[in-house]
Amino acid sequence: MARKNYTLLTEFILLGLADTREQQVFLFFFFSVIYTVTVVGNVGMILLIRADSRLHTPMYFFLANLSFVDVCYSSTITPKMLVDLLSEKKSISFAGCFLQMYFFIALATTECILFGLMAHDCYVAICNPLLYSLIMSRMVCLKMAAGAFTAGLLNSVVNTSCVSSLPFCSSNIIHHFFCDSPPLFKLSCSDTCLHESILSTFAGVNMVGALLVILTSYCYILFSIFRMHVGEGKRKAFSTCASHLTAIMLFYSTSIYTYLRPSSSYSLTQDKVASVFYTVVIPML
Repeated sequence: MARKNYTLLTEFILLGLADTREQQVFLFFFFSVIYTVTVVGNVGMILLIRADSRLHTPMYFFLANLSFVDVCYSSTITPKMLVDLLSEKKSISFAGCFLQMYFFIALATTECILFGLMAHDCYVAICNPLLYSLIMSRMVCLKMAAGAFTAGLLNSVVNTSCVSSLPFCSSNIIHHFFCDSPPLFKLSCSDTCLHESILSTFAGVNMVGALLVILTSYCYILFSIFRMHVGEGKRKAFSTCASHLTAIMLFYSTSIYTYLRPSSSYSLTQDKVASVFYTVVIPML
């Protein structure tokens, strides 16, 4: 019977972020501004890097890739969220839901890995400047970026397949503003412990692996900065890494909070707030 109900399910209802009409209108304009800034800023960054030959360096190569991922990442979630804020029926088809989840997970994983690659690039630039052009050659950078996108796509196949295979026979109402695995687990009428363990393992490997690279790189970077005798060199090194560290801290703190904690502590309101940060706000930075 569960399987029968699962096959008949054709759509989900997204409850969104706000209950009252006034809140929905305010959030629509607020997030519209953020999304516009995100798209214009990141596309502008990509065009500037392509146009200026002085910016054809590994650091800006990874920054251009990150900007591309941020535009796609935000566009996977925000346009649908904006439409739902002004719609009476906030529905999404079954296929559309998991298509959104697939691209969201793929791009989030890619961004996670790109943060690690950018930290490694920063480490080589500051700690091994004489070997920088050799270690971070164009071919090496291309392979690193290709590896990040490939890992993201493969990780998303596993995650999306795992969730979409569940039977949904109790309700089709998602207490969220987009299709994500934690609220979808709540809708399943079967035991999801194994599926949650698989997803947590993959999320842990990706996040913790990249985070270890980032922490190790910045430990060496900070050690090298403190050894510098020239004040101007210290200021330049700090300014290079400050914005990167800010985005990393926001991305990882909200992502780890959402995906690497026990499902028993899942909070609908708190998770919506955390999700807004890593799906809407961080791509703008």
